[in-house]
This record gives sequence, C-alpha cells and structure tokens, in this order.
Amino acid sequence: FFKSLGFDYSYVENGNNISDLIDAFKAVKGSSHPVVVHIHTQKGNGLAAAQENREAFHWIMPGTLDLKESVERIPYESYEELTKSFILDKIKENPATCVVNAGTPGVFGFNKEYREKLGKNYTDVGIAEEHAVAYSSAMAACGAKPIFCVMSSFIQRTYDQMSQDLCLNNSPITMLVYWGGLSGADATHLCSFDISLISNIPNMVYLAPTNKEEYLAMLEFSYSQNERPVAIRVPSGGLKSTGIKDETDYSKLNKFKLVENGSKVAILGLGNFFELGKQVKEELKSKLNIDATLINPKFMTGIDVEMLESLKSNHDVVITLEDGMLDGGFGEKISRFYGNSSVKVLNFGGIKEFTDRVPLSDLYERYHLRTDLIVNDISDCLKEVCSVHN
Repeated sequence: FFKSLGFDYSYVENGNNISDLIDAFKAVKGSSHPVVVHIHTQKGNGLAAAQENREAFHWIMPGTLDLKESVERIPYESYEELTKSFILDKIKENPATCVVNAGTPGVFGFNKEYREKLGKNYTDVGIAEEHAVAYSSAMAACGAKPIFCVMSSFIQRTYDQMSQDLCLNNSPITMLVYWGGLSGADATHLCSFDISLISNIPNMVYLAPTNKEEYLAMLEFSYSQNERPVAIRVPSGGLKSTGIKDETDYSKLNKFKLVENGSKVAILGLGNFFELGKQVKEELKSKLNIDATLINPKFMTGIDVEMLESLKSNHDVVITLEDGMLDGGFGEKISRFYGNSSVKVLNFGGIKEFTDRVPLSDLYERYHLRTDLIVNDISDCLKEVCSVHN
C-alpha cells in the first residue's frame, strides 16, 4: 500500500525490542526519499495488568500503580451514568437510536458490558471523529436518531464535517461533548477550544447545562426534535441537582435564564462556571455590598437580545465566565452586543494558547478565574465607570 503511494517501506515486527528499532532506523537514516517505518508494538508490554486489561490501561495517571484501594468502589450517580440510562431507554422506545463513538469508549463509561447491552445500536468507528460526524449526519438524513459522543479535545478533527456534512444539511443529531473545559492536560489533549469551534457554525445549537435536571431536559429536547443538529457540553465534575424538573422549552432558541435579579453588576456564568458565578455574586455582596444579577445563559450559539437589552437600564458592568478559550468564545458575543453602549464588559476565561501539563490552579490564577481576582477586577472596572460619570 505505501509503496503504491511512492514511499519506501520498512516493517519492524518486534517494536518493543530496542535493538531491532535501532537496526531499522540505521537502515533508513540519511535516505534521500520518503520512507515509512511501520513498527508493531504491544501497549503495556511487560506489565501483566496492562496486557490483561487493555481498556483500563489505555491511559493512566502517574502514580496509579502505587495506589492501594482498601475499600470497594460504590456506584454513584454521574452525568455519564445518566447518559447511559437515557440511551438505553431511547433504544427501547425507538430501535433506530444509534450510538456512535470514535475509539474512546472509556471517556463516556461505555465499558464492555454496556456496549454489549447496546448491541447493534452501537458503532465505534475507530480514531476517526471526522467520519463519525459525517456518518451520524447521513444516518439522521435516513431517519435514524444518532447520538455521537466525543471528547472535547478531538473536536478539531471534525470541523469540516460539522460544517459541510452536518450543519449545512441541518441533520438532527445529538452530539455530546465530554470533558470540555480548561485543564492541566498535555498540549494535544486540551479541552478548552470546543466552544469556539462549535458555537460559530451556522445552524448548530450548542447547549451548556449546569445541573442534572437541565442536562436531562436538553437531552430530551435534542433527541426529540428534527430541525437541526444539537450539541450538549456534558458538565464536568460532580453531579449537581436542584431536585426540580426543568420545564424549559429549548426549541425557543437563545433564551437565557434570569436566576437572581439585581443591579449594577450582571454575572453570566456559563455551564461549568455557573457555580463560580454564584460565588462571585456572594463575594460582591460581602466585599462591595453589591447585589448582582445572576444569569444562566444555557445557549452558547446565540444571545438573548431582549435580556441583554434590559440590563442596560440599571447595570454598569456585565461579566462573563466561561470554562474555555475566550477568543471566539461565548463572552465575545456579549462584548460585541454591548460594544456601542455605555455598559462595560469583562470576559473571564482562558487565553488563546497551548498549555502543557500546567496545574489547573496555576491556570486559574493566570486567567483571573479565582473569586477574589474576579471581584478585584470588577471593583477596578466600577471605579473607572464612576470616574467617567464624574
């Protein structure tokens, strides 16, 4: 195959043998033409636990092997388990429900037992997220109900298919984006770019739930409608619940939720950072005696013009909090809306950069995503506003 493409070709059967590798590289070193060196290796070679349990050891954190679990793991409710139950229920209701993933079932908790339950309703296309999107779009066009699960850091692979195959055709698939947010991951697994990548494609609806009830309501909306592609950013961290069913009509696009009405400062806490928004509100009350407005935007692909317009009458500063990169993100949409008004906007999120295993606490300090730093920035901004008014 490779020779037919004009490459020279060399195969190393025992790729875990250092001597064989050295011989192979010596043989091709200094070549004046393209060469493919095909190396056959065994992941986890020499470690029995890794060879016997390949899925669990697809990747592990440093120090994992040193941990001793003294107690049996107790199952607990999580967004992953909610998703798995939702999918099984939908398959029972509609056999045309199809679950698609691209070689990372462990990210979603799709273990072997669960995959067997899904049976023919499950497809793993391998490491080919771009194909997964086009494949899901085609199935939707033929009447199926695809649910595509993907890790945030691999969204960039899907961009062409999301635009040309999915959104241009308004194919009604459900895309579930996992692990979206700033993280201390390595440079090739950063999950901070999905908002910018997804939310600026026409026809796409990208939703940011903040709790269990919102997530379930958004899942139901996305699955049931046949108008457009819908992506949902599965919340990171522990599951949060209000205990009250979410009755929101998500077919009314780009309607934000006014959680607490205040004045002077408005806080838009998106998705994972809604809890941060609540903390900032409390800190503003405690430190500056400001009763801020708190808003849960829910939609990342559009703005609630009516609500944003209403804030102009009694708010000097609007802040946005998003767990992702600022450039091309949600906050910029808010800044653009207020650009020709007297309302000041502060956007809080990540800088456009590739980080490599930087601790999350360091990133939060660098990006001013700590409550105290945010409140200080708001205070400085309010002083500027007062100076201008005076």
